[in-house]
Formats: sequence, C-alpha cells, structure tokens
Amino acid sequence: MSGQKGRLEGRLIAVGITGSIAAYKAPELVRLLQGEGADVVALLSPSATRFVAPLTLEALTRHPAEVDVLSLLPDGRIGHIVVAHSADAIVVAPATAHWLAAMATGLAGDVVTAACLATAAPVVVAPAMDGEMYAHPATVTNVGRLRVDFRYRIVEPEEGPLASGESGVGRLANLPSIVDAVVASVRDRPVRAPGPEARPPYIPAPREADLTDRHVVVTAGGTSEPIDPIRSITNRSTGRMGVALAQAALDRGARVTLIAASVSVPLPDREGAQVVRVESTASMRAALLDTLTGEDGRPGFDALIMAAAVSDFRPSRPAETKIPGGTSMTLDLEPTPDLLAEVSGIARRLGPDRAQPAAGVKARPLIVGFAAETGSLYRAPAKITSKGLDLLVANDVSEAGSGFGTDTNRVTIFSAEGGAEDWPLLTKREVADRILDRLAPMLDARDAAPHTGAVTQETRQ
Repeated sequence: MSGQKGRLEGRLIAVGITGSIAAYKAPELVRLLQGEGADVVALLSPSATRFVAPLTLEALTRHPAEVDVLSLLPDGRIGHIVVAHSADAIVVAPATAHWLAAMATGLAGDVVTAACLATAAPVVVAPAMDGEMYAHPATVTNVGRLRVDFRYRIVEPEEGPLASGESGVGRLANLPSIVDAVVASVRDRPVRAPGPEARPPYIPAPREADLTDRHVVVTAGGTSEPIDPIRSITNRSTGRMGVALAQAALDRGARVTLIAASVSVPLPDREGAQVVRVESTASMRAALLDTLTGEDGRPGFDALIMAAAVSDFRPSRPAETKIPGGTSMTLDLEPTPDLLAEVSGIARRLGPDRAQPAAGVKARPLIVGFAAETGSLYRAPAKITSKGLDLLVANDVSEAGSGFGTDTNRVTIFSAEGGAEDWPLLTKREVADRILDRLAPMLDARDAAPHTGAVTQETRQ
C-alpha cells in the first residue's frame, strides 16, 4: 500500500466477517479502511461472533453491527439491506470455506451472504482457512465461480503457519493488500450514497458516566392549547431533541425525569427514567413545579434542560363544547406564562448560602434553555440574562436540516459567562452529548465552589 491517505474518502465500506480464527484481525482492517477515509460498517456471521464481539465493531465503526438477517434498525429499516444498498463495496475478510460454498450457491443464511446477494456494489473476498481446505476441489470451484461468474475480486490467502500448527496456503492475506483491493474495486465508481440518511445510522460515541447520582429534568415535545374539546393550537415540535437529551443523560448515569408533551418518537423505557406526560403549558408548569423541590424543601434536581417547544399563546376563552364547523371564527389569544423564566427565578432562590454551606444541602439547579428562531439569532443572547440561564441553545429552524422533524440540528450555544460557540450540523444525539459535555463539568464546579472558594456564575447571584 502506498501509504497515501484518503483513497476511500467519503465512501461507505462494509466489512463482512465470517467464522475463521483470522476474524481477530477484523478490527485492525476496520482501522486501516478508516485511515483511508472510509466510513465502515460491519456484518458478522453467527460463527464470527464467537471470535470477535459485535460491540467491538460497533465501538470502532459507530454503526450497528449487523448479525441477524431479521434485525431491524431503530427506524424500521432492514439492517443488512440498508448496507447492501448504500455500501460502495463489501469486503469479506476472512471468508471461510463454508461461506464461499454458501455464497457460490446463493444460500443467504447469514447477513454477510444476504448483503452480498442484495448489493450492486463490488465485492472483495479474502479467504482464510486451515489445513488443505483451500486446495480442495470444492473450494477451488467455489472460488472460481465467485471470481468468474460473480466478478468478485479475490485476495488470495498466503502460505505460512496455520492455526492448527501446520503450514500451508490458507493464511488471511496481509491487511494492506486487502485494503488495496478495496480501493481498486471502487476507483472508477461514484459514491453510491453520499448522504447520511441512506446509510446505516450512527451510534453515539460512549461517554464517561459523569452524571452518576445526578437528577436531570428534561422537557420535550410541543404543548397544545385547547380551542374547544376537539381542536387545539400546537406547534411542529416532534420531541426528538428532548428525547435525545434524556437518552444521553441516562447513558451517562443520570436519573432522568422526562416531562413530555406531544412527541412523535419513542420515549425512554429503562431504569433511571421517569416519564411524566403533559399536554398544555399549564400542565407542564404544574409538573415542573412538582419536580423543582423535594419534600424537604431542597432542590429536587441538579439540572433542568428545557428543550420543549412551549406554546407562546393560548385561546383566552376556550369553548366548553365543540364549535360547529362551516362558519368563520376569530380567536382571541393571550400569552402563556414564561415557564423558563419562572422556573429559573425559583431555582435561583433555592441554593444554599454559599458563605455558610450546610452539609448535604444541594446547590442551585443549573438551567439550560432552548430558543427556536427564524432568520437570525440576534435575540438569543439577551435571553441568557432575562431568563436567568446558565446555558442557552439557539437554532434557526428555517435552516435546512435544523428545523422541526429532522434528525439533525445546527445550534449556537450561549453561556452566562459570555461568548457564543457555533456548532456544525450534527445529529440531535450528537448535539445532546455536546450539551452534556458542557453541563457535567459545570455541575462539578458548582458543587466544588463551597469547598474551594471558587467564584462561579452561581456564587455571584
């Protein structure tokens, strides 16, 4: 291999792994392909999972590792079919004698064979096996059919010591040679699926459990204000951002209360998660106030992340019975309470006296607000002060990929300490992780301040 980087830049390469002891080399093959700029996804036959764990491949590739032909992705798509339709090439390394026979006869009993049968992308095959298996006429015939009839690129195994202790032809080819074969197979082809929406979804990179023993409250979704018992005023929020924040906080060890209005995504159903369903702004306010303080009057949570799209207006006099259709109607609207400012104001008064901190008394909760704007974010910085926030996450919902109903978001984060940080277009889970990356050390600093005498935004209030 020439050592040149970027030969697979922008491409999705699927690595198919079958049940040879040489499967232990698959993670290193993934690394080499990534070093060439490739996005990599893994497919494992059932026997391959006995040599290398799917979790290892998921941690390296940041994609679900496909193991079961019947498994579905979170969005309902069939995993190995998504790989087949979006990968620029599939490289099967190592390929056992059993897999070569199954592939040559079209027996789709595992995700590696099934993906190869379902793809129009080039396939690279690197056999590996023990003893005299590679020289057996059956294997020779199967390899010949893959090379001639299927036009698969075969990277011949090498001669040398084998797992049995014998020596012969059957060692997996050296990994740089396999990478070179993948590069050659796609050299004159356009990228098949350049956009992330057609590719397998990303798995968030694991984060440290830096929110253990923390209680984080997250609001999500859009509130709904009744016009009559049938109709209501609402907004286009799907709750994706709030739910992503709740899941990310749970993954980092937090106890999470999710106050969910109207959402169109699954809610967390796992240990540590409490879901409170609400509908209107008033019911969300009641849920927040119930959560804000514990039975002893101390702060009830460590941080509040207000990601919900709370209605700014509501009908001043909702009808008690259904308004008949077929007639024109004028709605008299009134502003709803500013929940973020109200809760923040209460929270600012909950913290202990920093001059004489009492043992075991929780400090003031930290508050993170969201601001959905259109066209410009010029109004966002003023909300930090007017609403008493620690962080404000603002986005332009009119920007492509950053509005309601998308899986991505482009945000600017403002801090009470001053300044703003523009983040690139990211998945909402990635945005959630980055927000918590900021919040976790702020909580640590908040709790350390009474003992160190450090001056923080909180101690100045």
